[in-house]
Amino acid sequence: MSSIRCRGVLFDLDGVLVDSTPAVTRVWACWARQHGFDADKVVREAHGKPSITTIRELLPDADHEAESREVERCEIEDLEGVTPLPGALALLQMLPRNKWAIVTSCTRRLAEVRIGAAGLPKPKQMVTSNDIKRGKPDPEPYLRGAQLLGAAGAECVVIEDAPAGIRAGKAARAHVVALRTTAGDQELRTAGADWIVDDCAELIVDPANKGEEFLLLRRRTK
Repeated sequence: MSSIRCRGVLFDLDGVLVDSTPAVTRVWACWARQHGFDADKVVREAHGKPSITTIRELLPDADHEAESREVERCEIEDLEGVTPLPGALALLQMLPRNKWAIVTSCTRRLAEVRIGAAGLPKPKQMVTSNDIKRGKPDPEPYLRGAQLLGAAGAECVVIEDAPAGIRAGKAARAHVVALRTTAGDQELRTAGADWIVDDCAELIVDPANKGEEFLLLRRRTK
């Protein structure tokens, strides 16, 4: 399959549109060391999920809201190395603004800061951890994103990098394109990815398609 017909595209943020890996690693590694956890393991487990979910899993008896606010504060302050990923801006510019949304496990405030730091356009529609009750891998975030675009989950393409996000997209019945920015191919396939590409530079929108539906195409690579 080299094309997908859809009515909307739902983008994860970190690892898909924005490279925030250095900042995320620094913040979560620091948090892990403060609480006596293995830093590398915590960084892996935290990716693709709301911060408060990771905190609840690792510190069941802590003040989860307070811990989450502190992690958010540190992430907002650490923007060193936050840049757009290859092809992100070009792909967003190919899509009408009412045909795409960002669906992220970040808080709204953090997402807005990272989008601005990367120089990407502000989305018309966005779903953050502040807008949902159940985070990825639950389908709620992507179902909410599809609803904002006036589409069903099955009518959308989800672009993800984290296994938890891929599972959320598949549970929402969307087609899922996985990027190799975070996990290996086997892990992405096991999570259920329909396509696996290096980054958004491998994806284009068919300019001949107009109206409610359009084609998302995968560029031919060597």
